[in-house]
Amino acid sequence: MDVKKAVIPVAGLGTRFLPVTKSMPKEMLPIIDTPVIHYVVQEAIESGIDDIIFVTGRNKRAIEDYFDGCPELEMHLQNRGKYDMLEMVQEISSMVDIHYIRQKEPNGLGDAIMTARKHVSGDPFAVLLGDDIIVNEKPCTRQLIDVFRKYGRSTIAVEEVPQDKVSSYGIISGSPVDDHLYALDDIVEKPSVEEAPSNIGAIGRYVFTPEIFDCIEQTSKGVGGEIQLTDGIRLLNDSQKVYAHQFTGQRYDSGNKVEYVKAVLDFALKDEGMRDEILGHLEKLG
Repeated sequence: MDVKKAVIPVAGLGTRFLPVTKSMPKEMLPIIDTPVIHYVVQEAIESGIDDIIFVTGRNKRAIEDYFDGCPELEMHLQNRGKYDMLEMVQEISSMVDIHYIRQKEPNGLGDAIMTARKHVSGDPFAVLLGDDIIVNEKPCTRQLIDVFRKYGRSTIAVEEVPQDKVSSYGIISGSPVDDHLYALDDIVEKPSVEEAPSNIGAIGRYVFTPEIFDCIEQTSKGVGGEIQLTDGIRLLNDSQKVYAHQFTGQRYDSGNKVEYVKAVLDFALKDEGMRDEILGHLEKLG
């Protein structure tokens, strides 16, 4: 089976970026001139996904507007002969089939994914979190799909995290299967450094078999009083082996202010039109 559907939860409140996220979705924060969520959707498309469902919440209308058509703007650009910009705007609104469903209240990532159950309709599917931008020639989600096609089991993306960040991740223990691949033994949501089974943490990319829904449904509220996806993965691993893939690529956690600034800076330095001026500015700063 191939993976053609993706769920992208974007219902979070974005409290780490207040006050701007009081009126603007954190997923719409710009990396220069392109919002974070654009890169997430682009990764899904480049991984072979052709059907995306956004799980949204209040104050997320800007995401829907971004991926929708905008006749007034398109007419304005056409009338002024700005055809390159017109093509860019039209391309955004035709990137992929997109659907929206509302998570009624923030109740955890597991709960957000459960709202997409009817749409997924028994198929394997990917989950991409809207906070993470992952840059690599072979998209991270495609890497997970390739593992899924080989083993036929749910696969999560992982990476080594600093000790002082362990308590912010779902941390795994696993048995090596191949280069960069583990068979999951356990996963613990946001453990203390002392309780963590390793320093290998799950990040915001997953490919699941549809049985994950039954497992989430059986879990009770966990860390933070929310329905945790990690607890569902743990239960799924009891009935069918789950794999953890140490992905290749540069990850930016755009929900973290320092990581967000790093992303903006790195993307600017890759732009030939901006690179020299940015480097000159950085040299002046010493």
